[in-house]
Amino acid sequence: MISRFTNSWFIQGKRRFALLLASGAFISLPADTLALENDTYTSPAFYQQFVRGTVSDERGTISGVTVVVQGKPEVTTSTDEQGNFSIQAVPGDILLFTAVGYEPKQVTVSGNSVSVSLASSADQLDEVVVVGYGVQKKESLTGALQVVSGEELRDITNPSVENMLNSKVAGAFVAPGSGRPGSGGAVVIRGQATLNGTTSPLWVIDGVIVGSSAGDLNPDDIESMTVLKDAASTAIYGSQGANGVVLVTTKRPKAGATSITFSTRMGFNQLTNGNMEVMNGAELYDYYASFENAETIAFPRWNEDLRNSNFDWWDLATQNGFTQNHNLSISSGTEKLRSFLSVGLYDEQGAVKEYDYRRYNVRLNQEYILTDWLTIKPSLVGARRGVESREYSVTAMYSNLPWDSPYDEEGNLVGHRSETWVNSANTNYLYDLQWNHSGNTNYELMGNMDFTIKLTDWLTFNSVNNYRYIHYGSDAYTDPRSNGGENVNGRIADYRSETTRRYTNQMFTVDKTWGVHSLQAVAGYEFNDYRGKVLDVYGTGFIPGFEVLDVVATPERTKGSINEWAVQSLLSKANYAFDNRYLIEGSLRRDGASNFGDNAKYGNFFSISGGWNIQNEAWFNAPWVNNLKLRASYGSSGNRPNSLYPHFNLYSVAASASYNGAPGALISQIGNPNLTWEKTLTAGVGLDAAFFNNRLRTTIDYYNKNTDNILYNVPISGLTGVTSIWRNIGQMNNRGIEVSVGGDIVRNEDWLWSLDLNLGHNQNKLTDLFPTQNADGTYSVKPVIVGDGAGVAGSAQRILEIGRAIDTYYLKEWAGVNTETGAPMWYVVERDEDGNELSRETTSTYADATFEKLDRAAPKIFGGFQTSVRYKQFDLGANFGYAIGGKLYNYARQEYDSDGTYTDRNQMKLLPGWSRWEQPGDVATHPVAKYNNPDQGNLVSSRYMENNDFLRLRSLTVGYNWKVNQYGFKNARFYFTGENLFVLTNYSGVDPEIPANNGAVLSSAGPAVYPATRKYMFGVNVSF
Repeated sequence: MISRFTNSWFIQGKRRFALLLASGAFISLPADTLALENDTYTSPAFYQQFVRGTVSDERGTISGVTVVVQGKPEVTTSTDEQGNFSIQAVPGDILLFTAVGYEPKQVTVSGNSVSVSLASSADQLDEVVVVGYGVQKKESLTGALQVVSGEELRDITNPSVENMLNSKVAGAFVAPGSGRPGSGGAVVIRGQATLNGTTSPLWVIDGVIVGSSAGDLNPDDIESMTVLKDAASTAIYGSQGANGVVLVTTKRPKAGATSITFSTRMGFNQLTNGNMEVMNGAELYDYYASFENAETIAFPRWNEDLRNSNFDWWDLATQNGFTQNHNLSISSGTEKLRSFLSVGLYDEQGAVKEYDYRRYNVRLNQEYILTDWLTIKPSLVGARRGVESREYSVTAMYSNLPWDSPYDEEGNLVGHRSETWVNSANTNYLYDLQWNHSGNTNYELMGNMDFTIKLTDWLTFNSVNNYRYIHYGSDAYTDPRSNGGENVNGRIADYRSETTRRYTNQMFTVDKTWGVHSLQAVAGYEFNDYRGKVLDVYGTGFIPGFEVLDVVATPERTKGSINEWAVQSLLSKANYAFDNRYLIEGSLRRDGASNFGDNAKYGNFFSISGGWNIQNEAWFNAPWVNNLKLRASYGSSGNRPNSLYPHFNLYSVAASASYNGAPGALISQIGNPNLTWEKTLTAGVGLDAAFFNNRLRTTIDYYNKNTDNILYNVPISGLTGVTSIWRNIGQMNNRGIEVSVGGDIVRNEDWLWSLDLNLGHNQNKLTDLFPTQNADGTYSVKPVIVGDGAGVAGSAQRILEIGRAIDTYYLKEWAGVNTETGAPMWYVVERDEDGNELSRETTSTYADATFEKLDRAAPKIFGGFQTSVRYKQFDLGANFGYAIGGKLYNYARQEYDSDGTYTDRNQMKLLPGWSRWEQPGDVATHPVAKYNNPDQGNLVSSRYMENNDFLRLRSLTVGYNWKVNQYGFKNARFYFTGENLFVLTNYSGVDPEIPANNGAVLSSAGPAVYPATRKYMFGVNVSF
């Protein structure tokens, strides 16, 4: 029988589009997706009925549900992210729906659409969770971990995966990136466990260790993330697991009809300046006029006309930046061959003008089931990130005087050190931006050739093999006519770096169940190495307009380096469960690293943990309790130094070591062949519980982490020309508690209102430190004074002392303002040999004040809470973050709240509750203001140490799911999101969440903080 099929051009176009993309990705398409050239096509095999539908539960739609035509196992598919599916079936066929955590359901086909509701199974603990080197049933877990779905991450628009974790994981503190496009955040899990190395967790993407950051991973490719926190979870990663581990699972291909998903979001961003506002021209004039010694003001334009000079440098530099994010994914295949292809574009214009960030991503994940015992899983991932910058000056937004304009009366740019400016020593950065510019590009390519061999029904061999290549290049052009180029007749800079990483993991996996016994175990070998090569070149002296190094007259600098390291490991882990009631798990790993000497090349790491599923006991009779598990764990993980060759004696062969034009070498490092692993031993207990058909859920964890053999670059005498040496110097303790509570307040067929809260508390303490030699030849442990990492001269400092947190501020203590004179005051404290306070007095002489050990920087409690409401096709979600009890050092106030000390930069307005001393008897927060104030009230002290408590609305989303099956789509969702809509805080600076710096958490705000941005985004997700 010949049937005639007629369809709209739109549906045909959709099929053409799917075939075009899928064929390039080697995707095996069903025969019915052949491109149509005309509106009608006649074929005996073409006419097939497809049943489309949606699968949901009482909480909403369900993704990943397997749909099979009963009696035809080769005809199968699964639901997409919106719970939609399409399968080839005819009336009378029976569809079988199955999913982890739900009761299976059968539905007889009676038309071309169906809506299916699944009931939660009595035991949802069969859910499989990704853990280190494998997967594990949730019921059998004994470690502390938290799973975050990809959908939970994408409530904010950001290219950095680290930023997306903010407020979503109990015990994970995230310092966000700044508002500059592409800025990455920093993650600290369960407190800082080291002094001198990275505090970032280890990132593992699809089983591949990629390092201390996620790189250019596309957030839209993420299926789920598992955050491992305790020894039971992280010890299997040995020397790299002390800071926690983040396992990322990307979206995998699924069998069934071709599924295409397109998502787009577009909107604008704008800067937020928090509570900090600088003065306009009139306010600054009145401030100067109020100086106690105003008669000494002597710059040429000092007169009342300055009140009418009011150039807004903030308004000049800022704009409503445009943000767009587009992603397309295609999944298709058969039971033998499956492919998943995704492409993405993220493009953001900075809210500070002339900074553009753009990133392209592509991912191809495939699975070839060649035989019943062999599966090959190749994948290819690529990314290109580029920045073009003529960025306006962030510093000038705050510091430039409103009395000075970058333009003359005719609208032309004025030059540097203009006589028309009050601050005639300053430069006009806009003048330089006529010519100067910079940019950078980063290419990242990662390929896998993984395979699995099923040796028996309980023994599998898994092989993961990965190669990663990154090429980064940056260039900068400084014109000879610009301020930075006039002394050297221009400068051209060119920087190139290439890094490669190889990773291989060969693993045997046992998964055996007999009777009431269950055993899962892995054992294998792992190798990971790195090679980096850098070329850094400067050249000066050229004709304006030429931008290649060939034209320079002088090769100012030529530098280059090559660095390498390697790690190899033997590892094993086993998990045993008896009757799903009693659980025990252990792991053992032996690591060898190239950056340790022969005396300590290898280190051993272990864990032992157990669990008790109380709800599975025969005597336990509480049907309202769905889950009640006790957990306990103990084990070790480690850290390596951030130096690659600390065990070697090194010599510097460089220009500084040459003599009379002849090359030479100078000693630059004294090696320590006995340097050994930094180890963290963690003990923890936990409770997992769920009640009332999983409507109320909670997890509570307590941990105690002790870090031994802390790696530190210890200062030594510089007689040999070397001023420090790597040593194992001390011990540290972190202990804390984590709580996650979630509940479905309303849950029925039409309504769902859920609320989830998490909090973390961590207490840090240094318990041992290296001894130093006294004058009499004896040794004793003395406190060590260190900087705050901000890299700003004259900023806050901290103290490393036994018994105190490693982020304890060590500052002169502010005592307020003298009510009679208006002078600043600090405390002079006298103490006995044991540190007990004997007396406390005040002084207005800064040099006489004593340094005091004050509060710590880290918050005492931090976390977030989320709420979501769904009514039929409408949904609303909000995500909040908070922190309580932390301290920030607001260095910016030293310059912008300086009581007249700095007269070459603008000043900030006084906040409500602040007051300036004017006459005897005034009780004020601010000293008397003077022109070129010599009182030193703005020098570093606890005056500028502030509480950074805050409550921030990170995102608010309103969406609508439109069922459009009649148009050939599975689903369409429209939504609007506002990000960073408000923050409640008393912190006087730009943002109580200080931006991270190269993956490090900071607690001091510099003079040029790039503010966070507020975004308003409109998005559409379509699947068909």
